[in-house]
Amino acid sequence: MIWVTRERPKIDRLACPWLIKRFIDPEATILFLPESQVLQQAQILEATPFDVPGVEYSHYEDRCTFDYFLQKHALSDPALDALASIVRGADTDDHALAAQSAGLWAISAGLAFNIPDDQQLLMQGMVIYDALYSWAKHLQFVKHTQNPTERLLLQVLNTYLKPTGKRKTPAWVSDLKELIQDQIDTNLTLSLSELSESLDVNPTYVSRTFARYFDDLSFGEYIRKLRIEKAIQLLESTTYSLSEIAYLTGFSDQSHFTRIFKKLIGQNPSDYRKNKAKSKADTKG
Repeated sequence: MIWVTRERPKIDRLACPWLIKRFIDPEATILFLPESQVLQQAQILEATPFDVPGVEYSHYEDRCTFDYFLQKHALSDPALDALASIVRGADTDDHALAAQSAGLWAISAGLAFNIPDDQQLLMQGMVIYDALYSWAKHLQFVKHTQNPTERLLLQVLNTYLKPTGKRKTPAWVSDLKELIQDQIDTNLTLSLSELSESLDVNPTYVSRTFARYFDDLSFGEYIRKLRIEKAIQLLESTTYSLSEIAYLTGFSDQSHFTRIFKKLIGQNPSDYRKNKAKSKADTKG
């Protein structure tokens, strides 16, 4: 059977092929393609797509594609469950889920940086996940530190460093905010999918969790908010016409700009500009 996913795999897109080959379909062929070609080629080749938006084998809420494979194929193995937490933590940048998640992310990112060929990358990934599975199956409770004094010191250290339970904001959130801010002035057709790709975070996961970290707003609402903030700056500091400001802030026309502006600010942009000018004049007087 042929399975197809996005190119340049790191976490989920290496863990899932390993799971397929080791537990589901040992003779499977795994193809890595540009995201824009995955669904088309899957149809042509009668292949199964995975870890792309809009397909069955994908992210669901805070679960990775690896989790869905386990559920779909009823793979009830405690070692695989342990591995799933590590993969999920690394893939969603939530390293509090498993102590090994940060290390898996670092190793996976380094492999992808060093190896440009995706099939060669998969071969190395198979070795890594074989090792992780063996650790989870046979060595999970074996301690590397054997000296009793060292173990005691580590126990004390771990007690003081235990997480408080507060959910840590994933690193991709601040990176995404920077990307949006960097591009909002020049790229008026921002795509969540493209931004997610540049962060190497699954776009479906980003879409589903976006509001949690961005003022309780969807991606579209957040971008409109930034555009209105930019429009306010232009209204206050330039003499551009409303049509020019609408164009410069990415709205389809002046009517669209006026409607969204009034909805968010409570008054038309022309009235806003007049009131601001009047307020400045009164202050000077």
